[in-house]
Amino acid sequence: MNSHRIAHTLLAVLVAASGAYAQHASAQQYPVKPIRVVVPFPPGGIADLYGRIVGAKMTQSWGQQVIIDNRPGAGGNIGADIVAKSPGDGYTLLIGNIGTHAVNAALFSKLPFDPVRDFSPIALLLIADGLLVVHPSLPVRTTKELIALARAKPGDLTYASAGAGTAGHLAGELFSSMAKVKMTHVPYKGNVPAITDLLSGQTSMLFATLATVLPQAQAKRLRPVAVLGAVRSKAIPEIPTLDESGLKGFAVDNWVGFFAAAGTPPAVISKLNTEVLRVMRLPEVQEQLPKQGLSFTATTPQQFADFVKAEKDKWGELVRAVGVKAD
Repeated sequence: MNSHRIAHTLLAVLVAASGAYAQHASAQQYPVKPIRVVVPFPPGGIADLYGRIVGAKMTQSWGQQVIIDNRPGAGGNIGADIVAKSPGDGYTLLIGNIGTHAVNAALFSKLPFDPVRDFSPIALLLIADGLLVVHPSLPVRTTKELIALARAKPGDLTYASAGAGTAGHLAGELFSSMAKVKMTHVPYKGNVPAITDLLSGQTSMLFATLATVLPQAQAKRLRPVAVLGAVRSKAIPEIPTLDESGLKGFAVDNWVGFFAAAGTPPAVISKLNTEVLRVMRLPEVQEQLPKQGLSFTATTPQQFADFVKAEKDKWGELVRAVGVKAD
């Protein structure tokens, strides 16, 4: 090897080493400015609530403001696209969910982002139980009675959801397919307006994240019929699952997690992961989760990435099999 080649090789090694050192130093200093967390849903849902909890704790421990930015619309796609097109520096984060990262790729004809390629997964935040609730005027108390009424009045019963592509939309389509009934989907821009209209009797029922409708169910303003997951919820253990109620194999659980834009340095992702897990393990947070039908499992960034890919494959196959489209 001649001297020029040796010099070139040494220079390349030094450049790579200096780049790695700079990235490491940058990650150690992170964050040096406010962090924006995009919630692609309206205020009031679990993504918004726990995004604010984690954000407030991050602000306290890091001394940099964490700003929650609600950007609802298109089943979460508008907010997700904002983060997908942001710099990969850790200062614009996303709280995505089963819709933005598992369902929408199959539900919408075209997405402006790739749910796997355009993001760096940070951590799974929560898995949320779901609950089917009906307006008290609807003359049903069980899944069997609901199916019978839907068959007697094809297309007349309406089910609200927090938007196209959400877990509630998916649950409604799966219910209709498995029960062999026809119901009309009424999408809203979030859980709060969907619940508001259901309370006023504008719609018949709602497939919702349990935490968002449990207070109304406990106050008997809405009637709980069945849990959407594979097992009963600790928050409302007397209510059976849809699987128990005759729809064998029915299981839809919502989940939310933290993402950064693709290209975010691994050291920054690791630091964010450690902080999210720290906050979620706090006793005051852990105490509230089972009361709201929520659960937390600590994941590494790679474990969360594997989880997201598996969810995308699973729900994509199901959405295509059912044949539902959001556009």
